[in-house]
Amino acid sequence: MIEVQGLTKYFGSIAALQDATFSIEAGEIVGFLGPNGAGKSTAMRILTGFFPASRGEARIDGYEVHENPLEVKRRVGYLPENVPLYDEMTVKGFLTYVARMKGVARTQQAEELDRVMEKCGLRDMGKRTLHQLSKGYRQRVGIAQALTGSPPVLILDEPTVGLDPGQIVDIRSMIKELGGDHTVLLSTHILPEVSMVCDRVIIISRGHIVAQDTMEQLTAAGGKTLEQAFMDAVASDRSSGTEETQ
Repeated sequence: MIEVQGLTKYFGSIAALQDATFSIEAGEIVGFLGPNGAGKSTAMRILTGFFPASRGEARIDGYEVHENPLEVKRRVGYLPENVPLYDEMTVKGFLTYVARMKGVARTQQAEELDRVMEKCGLRDMGKRTLHQLSKGYRQRVGIAQALTGSPPVLILDEPTVGLDPGQIVDIRSMIKELGGDHTVLLSTHILPEVSMVCDRVIIISRGHIVAQDTMEQLTAAGGKTLEQAFMDAVASDRSSGTEETQ
C-alpha cells in the first residue's frame, strides 16, 4: 500500500532524510520510531504531498505522490503533529466542512459524520466549539478528520503527544482498532507506544532508516528488549560517521 524507495530530502545543505526505503502492506499498523528531529515528520510530509522529495520515489496505492498528488490525497487521511482546527467552529461543523472538502456526497455526509464521530468517541461533542475542547478531544477531532471519507491509508504524526495518561490509553486503543480496515503509519519517539499498537517498527536516526522489522524479530537476537534493540540501532548509526541531520 505504501512503497518508498531511496527517499531523500535536503533543506539547504542539510539532509533531513537520506535514502529511506521501506514498504507497508495493506492493513498493517507500522510505527515510525526515532528521537525528535530524526526525520519522521519529513518523511510523512513527503508522503502526504506537503512538500516534494529532493530525490527518490514514494507510492501510495500504486500512485506516485508527486506525479498524482490528487489521487494520493484521496487515499490518505493525515493527522499532523499540530492539528489544524478552526477554533470558532463546532465539532460537527468542522467535520462537515472536512467532508465537503474531501468530496463526500451531500446525501452521505450525515451518515459519514455519525460514523467518524462514533469511531472517535465524539458522539456527545458535536455542538461543542473546538476552543472548548481538551487536548485529548482535539486529538480525537484530528483523527476524525483524517478518517472522514474512509481513506485506505492513515498517516498519524505523534498522535498522542501532549496527552495525559488516560487520554493516551484511549487514543492508542482507537488506533489499534483501525488496523485491518486501514493501513496506518504513525510516528512516535515513545517505545511503549510501538509495542502496544504496532505490527512492525521502522527505526529512524538522523535521517537514516537503521532497522525495520516486527517487534518479535527485533528483540529475538540475544533476548533484547525493544529499548535495547532501539538503542543498538541508533548507536550503530552514530558510529558509522555519517553526517548529522536535523
